[in-house]
Amino acid sequence: MEKKNSKYDTNPLDPDVERKSQKEWAEGGGGTPTAEWVQTPTSEVKKADDSSRKNVYSEAPTRRYDSPPLEAPYPSVFVPPTYAPPASQYQQPSNIYQAPVNMRPTGRPIAGIGIPEKWAVVLPYAPFYVGLVVSLLELFLVPRKEVKVRFHASQALSLNIAFLIVHTLFGVISTLTGSSLGGTLFKLAAFIFLIVSMVRVSRGEPHRIAPLAEPAQWFNEHIEPRNQG
Repeated sequence: MEKKNSKYDTNPLDPDVERKSQKEWAEGGGGTPTAEWVQTPTSEVKKADDSSRKNVYSEAPTRRYDSPPLEAPYPSVFVPPTYAPPASQYQQPSNIYQAPVNMRPTGRPIAGIGIPEKWAVVLPYAPFYVGLVVSLLELFLVPRKEVKVRFHASQALSLNIAFLIVHTLFGVISTLTGSSLGGTLFKLAAFIFLIVSMVRVSRGEPHRIAPLAEPAQWFNEHIEPRNQG
């Protein structure tokens, strides 16, 4: 009669598995078979060569950015360095004028043109294209040592040329459309901007027009003054 398993009996194996396996092992020679040694002994690990570790110069050491000698001891953080710090790669060009705050132009005469400085820096911004002619004359006559005057002359020249180009474009548009309102408003805005520029420069206030920095520098560098003194 087959044995009835209860609901708690979770053994999935045949209850006669143990008996049958013992019988088969007995018929095959009897006894429990022993495992054979199939692995060979592990070869002996060779001793590492520590000569490279003993010699600290066998590998390239980490170098400091100031490249001290390899024999020099590591400096203390409390000892100031003996080397000079590297100079800045960017050098401010000497021909670029940096206007100080509230430095009014003086009345000293400017070499090459003979007029006072206070007029030499203001007249290039004069409206009605008077500043265009004055700025050209100053760039051709004023020596490079007058950095302030040449800066305002080159910037005013770039400004007047930009106004001339835009005014020409408005003239073309006025011819095509028959309306001159845009050109009139632009001329009024340009006139006001030039007057404001003259006032700021006469007071010694910094007046640097960022969009015109590159063309102004180009004019200053490529227009050689007649008087190099």
